Amino acid sequence: MTATRIRRLKPLALATAALLAGLAAPALTATPAAATTTAYDSTYYRNALGKTGASLKSSLHTIISSQSKLSYSALWEALKVTDQDPGNSGNVILLYSGKSRSKSLNGGDVGDWNREHVWAISHGDLTTSTGPGTDLHHIRPEDVTVNSIRGNKDFDEGGSSFTNSGGSLTDSDSFEPRDAVKGDVARMILYMAVRYEGDDAWADLEPNDRVGNGSTPCLGRLSVLKQWNEQDPPDAFEERRNQVIYDTYQHNRNPFIDHPEWVEAIW
Repeated sequence: MTATRIRRLKPLALATAALLAGLAAPALTATPAAATTTAYDSTYYRNALGKTGASLKSSLHTIISSQSKLSYSALWEALKVTDQDPGNSGNVILLYSGKSRSKSLNGGDVGDWNREHVWAISHGDLTTSTGPGTDLHHIRPEDVTVNSIRGNKDFDEGGSSFTNSGGSLTDSDSFEPRDAVKGDVARMILYMAVRYEGDDAWADLEPNDRVGNGSTPCLGRLSVLKQWNEQDPPDAFEERRNQVIYDTYQHNRNPFIDHPEWVEAIW
């Protein structure tokens, strides 16, 4: 079942106030995501509705922690389904480069695609044992070389292009994904921060507003991720992926794809 998304119009007074505030705001400030409703609000999300801040985060953690778990090897076949190219069923779409590549080219050689951990493994010692390091909500197909260039860098704006970048940029301590998936990256990172709270033998993953986090269970930069969530709202590809993971694999959802406004409500 595909979730129905309905944008609620804000009262005129609030819209006018927001417009006036926007005129004085810096150019990088994004308009907060409009409130949405989905087909899952009265069922899956019923205990989270109407909450904000720590209460909302806690409720969502409880909801999405009920999931099936995949092995690291099982991710290969799952990614061929979740990230299938809508225009070519024999290919997957690579996250950062945006290229369409044959499903059969999964592996570790140059020219292959492999399993990119958007929340880098070293940020909290996720490992590839069944758990956060195999959570399909933040693992995407990517070119082997591009994946290596991203490495374990935090996310931020700025840097230089590179071969097969697809518009992504990098510098010595950060990585900026192409515009079309900036919101996707933000929502994957924030999903991980809600799902893994340190109460299940794994690290308490948290976003912060810095780069160079290294091996700490933190990943940044939060202020930039929030901007990306606003600037690049969920599209059909991202929504379909969330649905497939829910229906077929983990049976949990990324709440920030269904309700991008919850990012601002929590952080």
